[in-house]
Amino acid sequence: MNQTRSRTALVTGASTGIGRATALALAAEGAAVVIADLFAEGAERVAKEIAAAGGRALAQPTDVGDEASVAAMVAAAVRPFGGLDILHNNAAATEPRLLAGDLELTAMDTAVWDRTLAINLRGPMLGCKHAIPRMLERGGGAIVNTSSASGLTGDLVRAAYGASKAGVDALTRYVATQYGKRGIRCNSIAPGVIATPALAANVPQVQIDAYERSHLTPRLGRPEDIARVVVFLASDDAAFVTGQVISVDGGLLAHHPSYSDFLRMAAEAE
Repeated sequence: MNQTRSRTALVTGASTGIGRATALALAAEGAAVVIADLFAEGAERVAKEIAAAGGRALAQPTDVGDEASVAAMVAAAVRPFGGLDILHNNAAATEPRLLAGDLELTAMDTAVWDRTLAINLRGPMLGCKHAIPRMLERGGGAIVNTSSASGLTGDLVRAAYGASKAGVDALTRYVATQYGKRGIRCNSIAPGVIATPALAANVPQVQIDAYERSHLTPRLGRPEDIARVVVFLASDDAAFVTGQVISVDGGLLAHHPSYSDFLRMAAEAE
């Protein structure tokens, strides 16, 4: 599929995990890719990785919670490549200290709530705000937001994270509604549990094992699983897909909550 060839893509949180995999996948399809990340060294490393494979990429240090930084990020995409066609709002609050403070609501420091929403929800909003005008100059574009299964369910902890991702899904529908007639498509991907460095840094192995039992697939997700869906949604193959939240979760939300318990009991009975 070469439908992203000659297009310019901007990926936030692109130094590792899903963002890196998406940047590599878009570049492999011929897109020029801006690697935006808070960590400049990581962004440079991915840009060099793409260049070494014959692709076009540049690194742009970006704090997605800061509007001036986001505006500079979009300008950095437009200047060398002439425009902007694809935005993948992927950056998320995954710092261990922040996630560790995302507890039950009555125990949560409001600074944790505010910082989580500043990155996870304000960030995509700012990305859309500054990218859409440049996309309209090209006759339209595609926006893909990384949401989460956490935005579609409740849990015992991480209410701020889940609420922020539910907000991303709402933002997706509003962008699709407000700009659809002008050629902008906007969709969300809600991943299940993806084996990324952030997962390893923030979730104990015993919990990862529990997550794995709750997926219907034999394995947890990989960043490349999400990247392939981003490439599809950014391409002309998805021209009639907009305003959707697409679960790419290995069946995590497809079954009765007691699934893993019954599976364990059946195994013990053998």
